[in-house]
Amino acid sequence: MELITLRELKQQAGPVGLQAVCHAQLEQCRQKMTKTGNPFYEVGFADAEESLVLRVWNNTPMFAFCSELKERQFYEVSGEFSLGNDGRSVDGKNWTVRALNAEESAQVLAGSGELREKQEADFAFITETTAAISDPRLRALCRSFLARFGERMQRTGAARDYHHARRGGLVEHVAQMMRTAVQVCEAYPMLNRDLLVSGVLFHDVGKLWENAYSADGFTMPFTEISELIGHIPLGMEIVNKLWRDLTEDEVQAKEWSLLEPPSERVRLHLLHLIVSHHGELEFGSPVVPKTPEAQALHYIDNLDAKMEMFDRGYQVAGELAKNVQERVRPLPGRLVRPLEQFDWGEAAATSEPEAAPESEGEASSPELVRDEEERPEPF
Repeated sequence: MELITLRELKQQAGPVGLQAVCHAQLEQCRQKMTKTGNPFYEVGFADAEESLVLRVWNNTPMFAFCSELKERQFYEVSGEFSLGNDGRSVDGKNWTVRALNAEESAQVLAGSGELREKQEADFAFITETTAAISDPRLRALCRSFLARFGERMQRTGAARDYHHARRGGLVEHVAQMMRTAVQVCEAYPMLNRDLLVSGVLFHDVGKLWENAYSADGFTMPFTEISELIGHIPLGMEIVNKLWRDLTEDEVQAKEWSLLEPPSERVRLHLLHLIVSHHGELEFGSPVVPKTPEAQALHYIDNLDAKMEMFDRGYQVAGELAKNVQERVRPLPGRLVRPLEQFDWGEAAATSEPEAAPESEGEASSPELVRDEEERPEPF
């Protein structure tokens, strides 16, 4: 049987059973009761991109060994999988598990080769782009953050649900936002590129304590600090702490005091980007965007989140009709497959051959014959 990811399993499972093998971490194995009093297990697995819950009924051969499974252990799950009765969930039939060795577990934790390559390239882009910041204060702040918290950032999700909700998702989100921000600054020269790029890096920095995955797995624990404070105030605290640490160097502090715009305004404007990036008070921003960079950051953040929702939705949402798929929340409606881009090469390959030219003396259709003088001038 072919080794596939959990996302591929969800995509390929249908009414007819799919024979497959997956490597994943066991997130939970909980015994529950049906309404009629029959016991069953909910067994939750996760890998670097997806999660999957299998229900094990007490009349199946798998029920007996569920009590022996250990949470946070990495397993190979193999057997027959098919869509559940609701048309969305995946049921396992006659599946078995075996514990993975250390090397296999490390590969699951790192994700697929494609995902690893993407996240490594994204983190390199973040590092290179922030290193090119002209303002020495913002450049030093970004460098200090990446040096101290880069490893933690690379195992943090951009959200608990909805978008980039996976290990390393924050790196993907920030990198794509940073690419967009650079292009937006080209289109709108009024924007302070140094400030906007820094704002992209720091806007969700509080999520390193709100959405960080455990160092050895795919569990995103809940924490008291994130519940009581949230990622926006936490982000402000982190930036202020890094800023204070940098200005404790008396020589550097003196150099910064001579720069324009004043260092205190630089810090204040960066903090404004963090506190206003949700855009509206009802969406959690303490204040609304009041500068061009703050408004741009809000839209860039929202755009990238929505594009990720569409991308993942097309991969996992059930099909309702040709080109129509189920709704993926919080997007406002059912998904419709996007229009393919026009390809001149493909069009030329599939077009009908041109008609052979008429021989001399044959009459041409009068509707197709025009004198040069009758042809309209091009615009």
